Amino acid sequence: MHKNQQLLFSILFLFFFGWKSDAQEKTLYPKNEFRGVWIATVVNIDWPKTAKDSVEKEKADYLEILDAYKKLNYNAVIVQIRSVGDALYPTELAPWSRFLTGKEGQAPNPYYDTLAWMIEEAHKRGFEFHAWLNPYRATFDLNKQQLSPDHDIFKHPEWMIEYAGKIYYDPALPEVQEHLTKVVKEVVDKYDIDAIHFDDYFYPYTVPGKTFNDTTSYKKYGAGLSLGDWRRANVSNFVHTISTMIKTSKPWVQFGISPFGVWRNKSQDPKGSETQSTSNYDDLYADPVLWMDQKWIDYILPQLYWSMNNPRASYSKLVKWWSENSNNTALYIGHASYKIRGDNDKSWNFASEIPNQIDYARSFKKVSGSAYFSSKWFMNKNFDIVRLLEENQYKYPALPAAVPNLKHIIIDTPVFNEYSKDSNKYTFTIKSPLNTKVRYIVIYGGDHVSKVDVNDATKIIDKITVYETNGVISFSIPAEKINQYKACAVTFIDYYANESTPAAIDLKKPFKPYTPAQPNENR
Repeated sequence: MHKNQQLLFSILFLFFFGWKSDAQEKTLYPKNEFRGVWIATVVNIDWPKTAKDSVEKEKADYLEILDAYKKLNYNAVIVQIRSVGDALYPTELAPWSRFLTGKEGQAPNPYYDTLAWMIEEAHKRGFEFHAWLNPYRATFDLNKQQLSPDHDIFKHPEWMIEYAGKIYYDPALPEVQEHLTKVVKEVVDKYDIDAIHFDDYFYPYTVPGKTFNDTTSYKKYGAGLSLGDWRRANVSNFVHTISTMIKTSKPWVQFGISPFGVWRNKSQDPKGSETQSTSNYDDLYADPVLWMDQKWIDYILPQLYWSMNNPRASYSKLVKWWSENSNNTALYIGHASYKIRGDNDKSWNFASEIPNQIDYARSFKKVSGSAYFSSKWFMNKNFDIVRLLEENQYKYPALPAAVPNLKHIIIDTPVFNEYSKDSNKYTFTIKSPLNTKVRYIVIYGGDHVSKVDVNDATKIIDKITVYETNGVISFSIPAEKINQYKACAVTFIDYYANESTPAAIDLKKPFKPYTPAQPNENR
């Protein structure tokens, strides 16, 4: 499509669909919705922009990503902290990533714990931080000269299998699974993350004419199983082990996986989707349906990187399939923002493709959010689509709901100590709860102290990270954000993402806290 035609289509789309009444806004903007973005570090896809950037520039560029997606009302970042047997944090289990410092094994200079800093800055802005690891990929190419002597390639060559220009950990080896579990456990134990995230790389994607040579391991460990069943068992055992480890260490930390978008094709299995595609089960030896059945994962985020009506793998059909076949987990949908105006499927030339995908996914009760690969595609490009999202689907903030396995009632309710105001800000202090570890406070606005609707996304004023001092939580809100309201209410969000009953305060009268009798319906 010609660029002028694309622009005309975008203008017409805004004209016909951009305006909504107050009543429509209240029903079309969900209060609870996961809105995530992948920040890829491998080969500097998103961040750092180059491996030679200074620490100062790295930090500025990361904050630019956070601030851009905060403005778009996103609420989660999925940050790649291990991509090829390396690390974006200090550890004895892997060398520092060359994509961060320019040389594998070399620490940042001036030194900082990159992961701890990234988590802190994300939380300051109200984001969940999902630590994304690629467990099985050991190298991105065969150039061993650029690797650190501390890389597992040199320390444990017996763990490795070379395949199609890359090197992989052998998923079948007990010592590999043990080592990779230690890698994940260290991140869970040491860092204040909200989730561990794996993507679609389990056994590698099939390359015609190439063989993933795990014959020795199969002979040793695969007795009684077909090659496919044995490989799937290896992956499933690892997923189960990681799940158990996370919940033993920190029960509130989620475990999420974003598999390839097709479980199986209907031609392979009557339960499969109406697609003609590579599949998780038969090609990557991954079985997401089993992981959900067994409650090993907290959320599933299938990568549905096709257009609405793609003839071989339709986004529309796949959203429906996943909504009908997911259980025991939250279901989010992965969108291909990287394909915008850059794919052979010309549907991606239309500015409406992703907005339409969001609207369609929202029509399924089981779908509770979206994520986008990757962050750079809504940064300084695709402004027309960003504008559509800002003015329509993502006009108002949303809160990620607690995933099914972590839902519970928060017994503490916020109790105001006091509040004050001046021309610049409103300042509040709240008693620290006795029984709840609080991650955030959410502030809602309203016209009367008894009528603050905490189930209305349009009334969310802000989501603030909790800092506690001497038994109280203090926070301030800029006056321009709150002046329009006569009252406000606050809720606690705990580390499991559950929301408490609200407490309200009249902003136009002397301090007198008010606590509604009815609990919040959308925990």
